[in-house]
Amino acid sequence: MVQLEKFEKYLIEEFYDDYRSGDMSHGTFTRRVAFIMGSMTAAAAAMTLVGCTPDEVPKTGDPMPTATASASSGNTTAVPNAKSPLTVPEGAGGLQTETVKFDSGGTDISGYLARPEGSKPAPAVLVCHENRGLTPHIQDVARRFAKEGYAALALDLLSREGGTASMDPDAVPGALTKAGAQRHVGDFQAAFEYLNGQDFVEKGRVAMVGFCFGGGITWQAATEIPGLKATSAFYGPAPDLAKVPIIKPAVFGVYAEKDARITGSMPQLKAALDATQVKHQLKVYPGVDHAFHNDTSDRYNEAQATAAWNDTLAWFRENV
Repeated sequence: MVQLEKFEKYLIEEFYDDYRSGDMSHGTFTRRVAFIMGSMTAAAAAMTLVGCTPDEVPKTGDPMPTATASASSGNTTAVPNAKSPLTVPEGAGGLQTETVKFDSGGTDISGYLARPEGSKPAPAVLVCHENRGLTPHIQDVARRFAKEGYAALALDLLSREGGTASMDPDAVPGALTKAGAQRHVGDFQAAFEYLNGQDFVEKGRVAMVGFCFGGGITWQAATEIPGLKATSAFYGPAPDLAKVPIIKPAVFGVYAEKDARITGSMPQLKAALDATQVKHQLKVYPGVDHAFHNDTSDRYNEAQATAAWNDTLAWFRENV
């Protein structure tokens, strides 16, 4: 019987929701699940677990999809289909951006760094991308933080695999789940140490933010990187509740009213947090669904995305 790990289950359920709502084709849904599970037989079993009918699951003898190189670029000057008034274009005045590398367990990890110009030390933010990997949208988010005075570092968690931009987009979620959440948290620990050692960062003043899959990694990092001052997790799966009492940063959770999968389990996390001394706030934004902050998505909602962004900034100002 197929057993789904936490992030495998999270992503397959997310893609199933996208497929059933018409936001994703059946072919794309099947390809992504196949890459996550590693075979068409396992993909069929996983799709059955999330509610697919026999007509919707692939046949055992169907061939595995072939991964192709992505035609996208990790360094673009525009964000495709961006709708947010908060968008900060590459080359915006007063900001400095670059690709940096740092060591994590003997491997060079790549990240997109955006910060205010000049050498004056500033607080910092680690940015964790969605299941799409390091995209132009996430680079834009880093620039938005830089505009607010932070040194923002958005990691490419697929650096060991050659980088997000080199990969088939449908293979990216599978590569992220195969790598495992512990590797990703380890890379953010290394990124934390890298930022904390830079002259342009105020030592000890480092926060973390993540979106969707990245929200889940952010919650897990909150239980494992005690040096973080604050975190903001946008609609990510909750951490192991047994580890909630050891959280050190002040944690903020962003939830969408219509996102039943994630928001439905929020009360258990809130109860666990309420039973501790951890500083926390969990907020449900009305009338919106999962991924409402991403302005390159059809689920984007300008009013609530802006509200969640401003609430995150306020949380970081208070706690970082």
